[in-house]
Amino acid sequence: MPPDLIIRDGAIVAFRMFGIAHEIDLKQVEALWASQARAASRGRLTTTPPKAMAFGVPPVALRLDPVTLELESASVAAEVTARVYDFGAISFALRVPVKEIRWPLFMAQFRAVDRAVGQGSGTTVWADLLRHVGGLLAPALVRPAPSPLEEDYLIGLVHGFDEEMAAATLLDRIDLVPLLSGEQRQLSEGARQDLMRQCFSYYTDDLVVLTWARAFIYEPRGDTDVIDVLEVANARLLETRYYDELLDAELPRMYDLIDNAHRANVMLAPRRFSTLARRLYTLVAEVTELTEKLDNALQATGDVYLARIYAAALDLFRVHAVGAAVDRKLAIIRDTYAALHDEASSARGELLEILVVVLIGLEIVLPFVHMP
Repeated sequence: MPPDLIIRDGAIVAFRMFGIAHEIDLKQVEALWASQARAASRGRLTTTPPKAMAFGVPPVALRLDPVTLELESASVAAEVTARVYDFGAISFALRVPVKEIRWPLFMAQFRAVDRAVGQGSGTTVWADLLRHVGGLLAPALVRPAPSPLEEDYLIGLVHGFDEEMAAATLLDRIDLVPLLSGEQRQLSEGARQDLMRQCFSYYTDDLVVLTWARAFIYEPRGDTDVIDVLEVANARLLETRYYDELLDAELPRMYDLIDNAHRANVMLAPRRFSTLARRLYTLVAEVTELTEKLDNALQATGDVYLARIYAAALDLFRVHAVGAAVDRKLAIIRDTYAALHDEASSARGELLEILVVVLIGLEIVLPFVHMP
């Protein structure tokens, strides 16, 4: 067996994304952050030309103080950054640098970071970061969410090994399945193939492997925009889930309101139908506008490689499936709006007919009432 590869330079990057508001005013975020004597910048892809791939509305990038993570074997310092998106999401990233470490120890540290900050770890680091940053940025939040949704992701990043390595050779030398699956036991051949299905390389010596909750990136040329692309894909999943749950809660409420409107007396029915129709129209317009923002969160025009990774991540995270569910619920609400609009018009017509009949009756009766 060849000796273990040594990672000269790399990192373990843990993300946690929160949906904290309906929208976020990014200009106000920059002003609020500057008032704390801290620098904020608009996020951009570092190695990809803007004409090839760019953020629709660049998020605001914030640099925070480092935090200490208590791993099983030792305490490590993690760099902390945050990105604030206009569609209501904030993403925190903890970056644990790795240098001069053998591959088995890298895998062990990867698992240790996952246990320290992953779902079910019991850590308060994410809640503390959200409380700190969310409190400072509260004035910039439009309709804050009462209970934020969360998504997390874990990335193993390697910039260089102790020997030059082509992607095909790397896959022969190391087994990525334990790292990406988080499993200690041997997986079946079918499970291994499925886990390694999303593999990408642009040059012969780089590699990206994606899974639902983890990724491995080998990029010897330094910083990579793949991490930013995966962050946006996770943020889109988070916000699409938010709208799906919003509409799930809205549909039963809508049926109750329609039932109450039908029970109203004939004089109040047209107004109630019109009010409810306007409310549904406003909801459809808001959700449609914000889902279009999500669709334009990252615009790929010229970088085919990053565009493929972004599309694969969206499919892997089932963003389009959740988005299709949102579209179906919006279609139900649109149809209901149209039906309510018709009912309101019909109810007004019936009310006018009743008034006409009453007026005709009064016109007939009144002359007899005034007769001597």
